[in-house]
Amino acid sequence: MSALRTALKEYLALRRALGFRLRYAGTALPQFVRFAEQQGAAFITTALALQWAQQPVAAQPAHWARRLSMVRLFAQYRSASDPRTEIPPLKLLPHRYRRTQPYIYSAREIWRLIVAAKRLRSATGLRPCTYATFFALLAVTGMRISEPLALNREDVDLGQGLLTIRRTKFGKSRVVPLHPSTQRALRHYAGHRDRSYPHPQTPSFFLSERGTRLTQWSVRATFVHLSRQIGLRTPTARRGPRLHDLRHRFAVRTLVGWYRAGVDVERHLPTLATYLGHVHVTDTYWYLSATPELLHWATKRLERLPGDLP
Repeated sequence: MSALRTALKEYLALRRALGFRLRYAGTALPQFVRFAEQQGAAFITTALALQWAQQPVAAQPAHWARRLSMVRLFAQYRSASDPRTEIPPLKLLPHRYRRTQPYIYSAREIWRLIVAAKRLRSATGLRPCTYATFFALLAVTGMRISEPLALNREDVDLGQGLLTIRRTKFGKSRVVPLHPSTQRALRHYAGHRDRSYPHPQTPSFFLSERGTRLTQWSVRATFVHLSRQIGLRTPTARRGPRLHDLRHRFAVRTLVGWYRAGVDVERHLPTLATYLGHVHVTDTYWYLSATPELLHWATKRLERLPGDLP
């Protein structure tokens, strides 16, 4: 094992011990080390890091910047034990993060997505039920896709109508209350699942056709297939409405509903932030300008406030 490979193993172990999950870096940095070894490099240089970071050449600048930032952090660690290490400057591959403008699904589009999921081919009948329930749950709870994927049976209390979301983004956990109609839908799914796999090999709440835990790759691939089928994307489109946009729709519709009902939105934003699992309420404030309709309601709210603005 090369010295660089040994250093990377120690670096990843240290950061994971500190609580970092390193889902992407844990895969990408070993690729960087293999690239360095193929180039005959025994230590990190700026040129080497830059050459690796700008792959693939057709990728977005944000992708390049992310790859370089991972190498930069590793180089900072490595420089303490190997003074030959060069730390790539911060101004290389500059990229300012910009939020993707959300796609706000209509109720009919969500209905068509769920109907299409119910028609998926399946040898056991479980696959269409799994995906229809999974997509519907994302739409009515605003959860991140990783959260229902990680749900175990013990996390779903259908008696109390509560989901326990454990250590998701930023290591936070929370409890998500469910509407009675959602409880009924999950109970129906659980019955179908248990008839298909009475003795599953995984504690996962959602099961694949083979009785295993769903993966992000399979869920996203199925979503793209169905979204093309119902016209959300063209047959050859590489981009289009995302699953994550169901989370945006939930947040936006909640805020619009509050405005229409005359609720003091600013006062209740921390509640929505907690429900969505946001670390900072400022992440939730972003939704106020995410769509023209919300911006309109926010402006009307300001116009009704007493006193003149400075």
